[in-house]
Amino acid sequence: MINRARWRWSANTVTRFAVPAGLVLFSVVFAAWWPWGLIVTLPLLAIAVWDFFQREHTLRRNYPLLARVRWLMEDLRPYARAYVVEGDLEGRPFNHDERALVYARSKGELDSHPFGTELDVYSDEYEWLAHSIVPNEAAPLEWRVDVGGPQCAKPYSAALLNISAMSFGSLSANAILALNKGAAAGGFYHDTGEGGLSRYHREHGGDLVWEIGSGYFGCRDGWGKFDPAKFADTAQLDQVKMVEIKLSQGAKPGHGGVLPGSKVSTEIAAARGVTQGKDCVSPAAHSTFSTPIALLEWAAQLRDLSGGKPVGIKLCVGQPHEVFAIVKAMRETGIRLDYVVVDGAEGGTGAAPVEMSNHVGTPLREGLILMRNALVGASLKHEIKLAAAGKVHSGAGLAMNFGLGADWCNAARAFMFALGCVQSMRCHDDTCPTGIATQDATRQRGLVVPDKAERVARFQRQTLHGLRELVVAMGLESPWQITPMNISERIDSARSAPIDEISGFLEDGALLNDPDATQYARYWNAAQAGSFARAA
Repeated sequence: MINRARWRWSANTVTRFAVPAGLVLFSVVFAAWWPWGLIVTLPLLAIAVWDFFQREHTLRRNYPLLARVRWLMEDLRPYARAYVVEGDLEGRPFNHDERALVYARSKGELDSHPFGTELDVYSDEYEWLAHSIVPNEAAPLEWRVDVGGPQCAKPYSAALLNISAMSFGSLSANAILALNKGAAAGGFYHDTGEGGLSRYHREHGGDLVWEIGSGYFGCRDGWGKFDPAKFADTAQLDQVKMVEIKLSQGAKPGHGGVLPGSKVSTEIAAARGVTQGKDCVSPAAHSTFSTPIALLEWAAQLRDLSGGKPVGIKLCVGQPHEVFAIVKAMRETGIRLDYVVVDGAEGGTGAAPVEMSNHVGTPLREGLILMRNALVGASLKHEIKLAAAGKVHSGAGLAMNFGLGADWCNAARAFMFALGCVQSMRCHDDTCPTGIATQDATRQRGLVVPDKAERVARFQRQTLHGLRELVVAMGLESPWQITPMNISERIDSARSAPIDEISGFLEDGALLNDPDATQYARYWNAAQAGSFARAA
């Protein structure tokens, strides 16, 4: 009868020592025939011996050299999964087909799809836009949106798809150069992200939206507080078209950040107004305000300091009563934001704690509907424009967002794909293989600015062309005529419904006239203009 315990011990022993022993035998035999073979085998044998005696890693100690194969497989796993294992519709956060669409449009290649949809049209992944029997081929070739309410002296005419916030420091210099050059060529704007306005943002003259986060990078004093004079100097540049107050972002809402001092180079320090080589801290909360009214008063100050340019906020929707508190503050003070950008929890280009990315924040669709209802219900939507950001990459995605209340859209990762991003998931460790999300000069070298700028501009143009084709097919004059009734989604495999029958959409003034009759009654009643806390 077989002694199973002894057999397992023997097999385990052979596995542990077969590789080192094999190397020794191979070295002795091979050296007799070809002494130069020792150049290969001896270093491997030395590694095996080191692994056997080191005390830090159990697997390396128990399985010398062989354990390193596991590390290699871990490193190669994302690539093997993406290129060998996954189907066209399986990848996350963007599947192969979504990335392929951006690549094709950015390169000017054929972007049509043969043999019908690969989606299961009877599953909850399928949603559709209602087309018309009489398509409107006379629809305008292009649309723009005027941003800036009655309190804004210098409104801005924005494209319907723009580059969302990505900071210099998170992105490389060449990536910023290519994005801005593409924006200049295509006539759309480039959001700086909260990392300050660098010289790379200015080199090609593309329109900029200057994002101001809690670190006040580029407009901070020596203590990290907001500096009005420094802000005015930059905000009044002709290239800066709008100012955006970042309250939160989709990837890590409610979370600050730290750029380690080792990564704070001379150029990053100059752009952010911080000390080179020291940790660059972005607090979780702003220090310039703590109440909805104070937020609006600061926004009004920024508008004045900028010379009357549009000022808005960007946020990932969290606690609904806080959204309604901002709305109530606008009604009470008379101060208006010029626009609101809603970022979805599915958004994000940089690194974030896993718990934040996976479990905090409202997805774009729900957040956009809530913000739309807040503005419409308070009779403010006609004064304040609404933008959507979060995994936008196609004309269909644009159309869906317009149908839910957006006036324009921003995209971040889609433009990274246009630059050549291959979703290697190395944004956080400075080893991005395409030179986009890294400060490594040798990796940045591969990103050729003129070529990638053309791709950026071409992707934006072709995506808006895709949007127009949908507007034409729906028999409409503009994407703003798309309504929730035009969008259907599945409830289950046997039933579907227009989205306005699934989610409630308020009529103008509903929150002012009869808030208790709306689905937001408890949030509206909990909101107060003087505090972000719930009313007692």
